[in-house]
Amino acid sequence: MRDRAARIRTGTLTPKRVPTNESPHVHVSLSQLRALEFEARRLTFLPRQPARSVLNGRHASKLRGRGLDFDSLRHYLPGDDIRSIDWKVTARTGEPHVRVMNEERDRPALIVVDQRMSMFFGSRLNMKSVTAAEIASLAAFRILDQGDRVGGIVFGDEQLAEIRPQRRRASLDRFLQALTDANQLLRADAPPVTPVSLTRVLQSVLRIATWNHLVIVLSDFDVVDDQTERLIAGIARHNDLILVLVTDPFAKQLPEGLRLVVSNGELQADIDTGDRTIYRRLTEMAEGRLAQVLDWQRRFGVPILPISAGEETPPQVRRLTGLVPR
Repeated sequence: MRDRAARIRTGTLTPKRVPTNESPHVHVSLSQLRALEFEARRLTFLPRQPARSVLNGRHASKLRGRGLDFDSLRHYLPGDDIRSIDWKVTARTGEPHVRVMNEERDRPALIVVDQRMSMFFGSRLNMKSVTAAEIASLAAFRILDQGDRVGGIVFGDEQLAEIRPQRRRASLDRFLQALTDANQLLRADAPPVTPVSLTRVLQSVLRIATWNHLVIVLSDFDVVDDQTERLIAGIARHNDLILVLVTDPFAKQLPEGLRLVVSNGELQADIDTGDRTIYRRLTEMAEGRLAQVLDWQRRFGVPILPISAGEETPPQVRRLTGLVPR
């Protein structure tokens, strides 16, 4: 039992492999995620963002970015920013000197990816779990290419894999493998279990990202509570936090007159959206969750990237980060 728990935590638990001919819109493969490396070169998660980027958004949602390291002192030259003048050295030498600063390198980034059963849903193009995996891969490739350390937490209903941030390709490969393994465990016939809570995952994030990390959380944020919000606020207080809200078009515009039979493997329910009361309650539930998460941007100054599983992933990310017109 202890060995199994350790393998689950480190992401080394062997999953049920999916058939090679299965659709890449349902389950991802390691080769599929690695193929996104070229697309990642067109993105940026540095503090200086294009003007159209949502990371340059309102409500104080700009990235803090890296800090600055002192490099050297030199004489003041015409055109230098007077705010860089070192007044103590200037007073001691009698000549104006400025401090030369270099941007910090090797900043740690933690990519947190939800692969629970609530993400195993898609009505148009991808499963939400596939879209989240693709975005996580794009971010991991780009962050490592920028010279920063990259790691992540991949969590499903029964497993939680932690990969500490490192500036090594081997660490990125471990992250992609853990992501593929967790994604391939998602099955329609999987037995019902009590899923790992988002609150527990965020507690792990807070333990690892104590200060000055870039933290990217990709989820549909199913089942959040007051403690979840406190952890979101705590992580954002000392780190740059980006929340990627993965949704499906079905949740935004519920079709009327649709009959569904939903099951958790033991119980099932017949849902008829032609019933006005049922339709209204389902719509209110979906809109309420979206509104709650989107409100975190205003309350905590956290940028939210809404991503739809009903569209191709790379074009959406480029559009949201301002690389193409929205």
